[in-house]
Amino acid sequence: MKDLKYLLAYLLPLSAILALGLQGPWAWATVVLSFGIIPLLELWTPQSTENVPQEEEAPRSRRLLFDVLLYLNLPLLFGIVGWYLFTVQHQALSVAELIGLTLGAGIVVGAVGINVAHELGHRERRYEQVMSKWMLLPALYQHFFIEHNRGHHKNVATDLDPASARLGEWLFPFWVRSITGSWRSAWQLEQERLHKAGQPFWSRYNDMLRFQFKQAAWLAAIAVFIGWKALAGAVVIALIGVLLLETINYIEHYGLRRRMLPSGRPEPVTPAHSWNSDHELGRIFLYELTRHSDHHYKATRKYQILRHLDDSPQLPFGYPTSVLLALVPPLWFRVMNRRAQSG
Repeated sequence: MKDLKYLLAYLLPLSAILALGLQGPWAWATVVLSFGIIPLLELWTPQSTENVPQEEEAPRSRRLLFDVLLYLNLPLLFGIVGWYLFTVQHQALSVAELIGLTLGAGIVVGAVGINVAHELGHRERRYEQVMSKWMLLPALYQHFFIEHNRGHHKNVATDLDPASARLGEWLFPFWVRSITGSWRSAWQLEQERLHKAGQPFWSRYNDMLRFQFKQAAWLAAIAVFIGWKALAGAVVIALIGVLLLETINYIEHYGLRRRMLPSGRPEPVTPAHSWNSDHELGRIFLYELTRHSDHHYKATRKYQILRHLDDSPQLPFGYPTSVLLALVPPLWFRVMNRRAQSG
C-alpha cells in the first residue's frame, strides 16, 4: 500500500481539471493547492528520513507501477494544456478566472511537464527519453534535455553551471542568468557532440535545431488551428513553467560550492552540494525531486528508491514553501545564508 502514495501526485492535474471545468473561484484550485494547502499541511505533517532497505532497491526499481505513474502524466499534460488553450480562445473569462487558469496551467507545465520530463530524461530506454522531450515541449524548453544531463550534472555547484545559485544572489537576476546561460550551454554542448561524432552542425543530427523547429511548429499549430489568444496563452504558461523550474533550480543548490582541487578541477560531486528536503507531501507531489542530494550523487537512481543521506544539507521547509520564500529575497537570505555558509 505504501507504493500507492504516489497516486496523491495526481491531485495536482486533477485540480487543474476541476479549475477548467468549474471555473469561477475554482479557477484558482491549482494555485491554492500548490502554494496554499500543501505548504500549510507540510507545517503539520512529519518529515521522513526512512529509506528503502538495500535488499529491496533492485526489485523496487524494476516495478512497473512506478513507471506507469510517470507515463500517465504525458496525456494528462497535453490534455490539460489543450483544454486550457481552447478555453482561453473560445470562452469569455473574467480577469480573475483568466489569471487563475493561466497560473494553474503554468504550474502543470512546470510540475507535471518539466518535473516528470526530468525524471524520464535520466532513463536509458529510448522511448522514455522521447517522452521526456515531448513533455518539455509545452514549456518551450526542450534544450533542458541536453543542458541538464550533460551540463548541469557535470558542473553543478560551480561557477560554470548557470543553474547553481550563488550565495547572496537574488532570485530574479538568477532567472535571467540561468535561462540565458542554459540556452547557450545547450548549443555549445550539442556542437561539441556533433564535432566528436563527425557530423555537421547544420544537419538533422543537431538536436538543438530539431528542438527549435518542433517548438516553432507547436506554436504555429496553436495559432492556426486554435487562435491567437491561445497562442498568447501558450507562451505565458510556458514562461510560468520555466520560471517555476528555475526557482526550484535556485533552491536546490543555493550557496553551495565544490572546492577547487590543486589540479584546477572541482572536487567530485557529493551529497553536500545539493539541498535535500524530506517533507513527505513535497516528496510525493514532485516524485521525490526533493531528495535532490541523492539524485546528484547517482543520477540514474529512480525516484522511488532515492535516499535520505545524513551528510546532505537540509532545507528547513518543503519545496512549495521554499519557492514562496525565495520570492522575497531578504527573507530567503535571512533563513538560508547562515545554513549555506555552515554547510
